[in-house]
Amino acid sequence: MPTTPWVWAGATVFLAFLPLSALAQTPSTPPTMPAAQSRTPDRECLPGQPSLTVEVSGFINDKGTVRAQLYGPGGARFLDKGQWAMRIEQRRHGGGPIRFCFPISQPGDYAVAVRHDANANGKSDWNDGGGFTRNPHLSVFKLKPAFAATAVAITNRPISVPVIMQYRKGLMIGPSGR
Repeated sequence: MPTTPWVWAGATVFLAFLPLSALAQTPSTPPTMPAAQSRTPDRECLPGQPSLTVEVSGFINDKGTVRAQLYGPGGARFLDKGQWAMRIEQRRHGGGPIRFCFPISQPGDYAVAVRHDANANGKSDWNDGGGFTRNPHLSVFKLKPAFAATAVAITNRPISVPVIMQYRKGLMIGPSGR
């Protein structure tokens, strides 16, 4: 079949005119599922050892990527770019909450920030969601809460806390209500 070259903004694009039946017969490759979680640094929680587990719920959809970042001990670098103690990422591929467990090597106050890249484009969009340990109130004028409003004291035992995702709704930010 003939191809017609089109020049657009200095790039040549070839349009092939294929019959629809040829497209229908093209086998589709199922998407590959990434590892359940990617952890940086790659340390697992051990039973009975100090840890902070967050159970994140209230997602606006079942797609995208969820990233949880642990800060601490202490809040000196809370939410500073690249200053997290541990990061865990996981793709959403179904409904329900997601659990992230962070092993804790020394007692202190820690906080977890969670981001849901709802459309998996790798960028922060207005439609993406966020949440923090202790679920502080967020607004379009205050997207970054104080460490004291999010901190959880970790001693010598595992701690588990809920995190409820919040999304922008007009000029308000709150739980999705889903």
